[in-house]
Amino acid sequence: MPSMPIAQPPSPDDSASAADYVASMSEGLAVIARRHGFTALGYILEMARLEAENISAQGSGRTGN
Repeated sequence: MPSMPIAQPPSPDDSASAADYVASMSEGLAVIARRHGFTALGYILEMARLEAENISAQGSGRTGN
């Protein structure tokens, strides 16, 4: 199984980078959860990814979904 790239931890003072990092990590974890049949966990992690992407977009001035 190929390993997934791991995002670099964010700067402690950069909220948008922290949200990007959480989005990246939760996306990878959601894939793993669904692959192993953890449907509810995969769903929760996907919701965390979407929320983190929205936070990142707000923090960087981009528009969210």
